[in-house]
Amino acid sequence: MTTVTANPSYKLRLASSPHVHSRWSTKRAMWMVVIALVPCMISAVIFYGFYQLLIMAVSVIFAVATEAAVKYFRKRELSIGDGSAVITGLLLALILPPNFSLFFTALGAVVAIGLGKEIFGGLGYNIFNPALVGRAFLQAAFPVQITTWSVPNFAVEGVTSATPLAAFKFDKIGTAVSSMLYGNIGGSLGETSAIAILIGGLFLVFAGVVNYRIPLSMILSMIVFGGVFWLIDGTAFPSPLFQIAAGGFLFGTFFMATDWVSSPVTPNGMWIYGAGIVLVLVMIRLFGGLPEGVMYAILFMNGFVPLINKYTQPKIFGEAK
Repeated sequence: MTTVTANPSYKLRLASSPHVHSRWSTKRAMWMVVIALVPCMISAVIFYGFYQLLIMAVSVIFAVATEAAVKYFRKRELSIGDGSAVITGLLLALILPPNFSLFFTALGAVVAIGLGKEIFGGLGYNIFNPALVGRAFLQAAFPVQITTWSVPNFAVEGVTSATPLAAFKFDKIGTAVSSMLYGNIGGSLGETSAIAILIGGLFLVFAGVVNYRIPLSMILSMIVFGGVFWLIDGTAFPSPLFQIAAGGFLFGTFFMATDWVSSPVTPNGMWIYGAGIVLVLVMIRLFGGLPEGVMYAILFMNGFVPLINKYTQPKIFGEAK
């Protein structure tokens, strides 16, 4: 007769799925994004002054306060520590014009969290990017204020408050790509310096927080779609490089379109999603009444994400129709 002796050091652990976990927790990923936004925050202060820190602070405070209030009234556990509300407030602030009204900023933050996130059930359930929802509300409610730009602090002769996209669309005045790289141009707080955006964006890609497929898909699609029109008529349509460096393209590419909740989860879906955003964006920029369209393009494609996920799911090994 054999006696089996239990090993007290061995414990059988029972747990529900998923059994394979990512090294990225929501909290850790969110605060990594905050770190990645620091170069954009610094460039905003350099080119437009310390008042911009007030805009960022007000946006973050009201975003966090709105989430806390909603959780309290719904008797849900507070989740402020995960950093998602901070990210929403900070992203919203960085896509606002310099010296924007603090009251309007606070209102936009409340809408971003209340209507863009919590009305759907909170983190993980929102269909649209919350920061863009807040920006879209401000665009509709205060169109003059949201499109009033400031001249940068170190503007050279010939630099105006108009954004490069507006100057080209309405007056056919080009802007040097070098100016857009550094950020000495008119535009939103976090969108003017391409170098600052690339530093933070590439940091997120190489750290593994952001999947490279969406940014790469958008950049390649802009080269293709923007390049076609540029080759047809280079005087009427801007070059792909100009379109990539100008406006909110790069900021939207790395920080808005890549939102974990409102973007596809399948590899093929990410390529389709990125290409779809750029196709809509090019149509708005070149043929619409607005010089910019990143916000609308991303929100438009956010609505197709469930459908994209459904039809791009990888086939299970051995699955038969």
